[in-house]
Amino acid sequence: MLTVLRVEVHGDAPDKPAIGAPCNGCGVCCLAEPCPLGVLLSRRTTGACAALVWSEAESRYRCGALVEPERYAGVLSPLLVSLARRWIAAGTGCDSTAEVTSEPSEA
Repeated sequence: MLTVLRVEVHGDAPDKPAIGAPCNGCGVCCLAEPCPLGVLLSRRTTGACAALVWSEAESRYRCGALVEPERYAGVLSPLLVSLARRWIAAGTGCDSTAEVTSEPSEA
């Protein structure tokens, strides 16, 4: 069964890389659904992760649990960073099987 999910991606975000290619911060995976840590932080299992942040300076999405851990877990931030790296598979390459198509934005 094919599931179609529509997500809005920042216009300056890079295109989704191929599976296995280095993460480029496209945000597609985290906009589609939260990782296990994102489920805890977002308090939901579907929809965009509440910890996903857009970096204007880098023109890419970043995991807030990695770049702003104190905002999401306070004193638990060292543990949070460790969990975030594991659960988003940091350093292992893109693992999102989402197929991306472009649609013109509505004015």
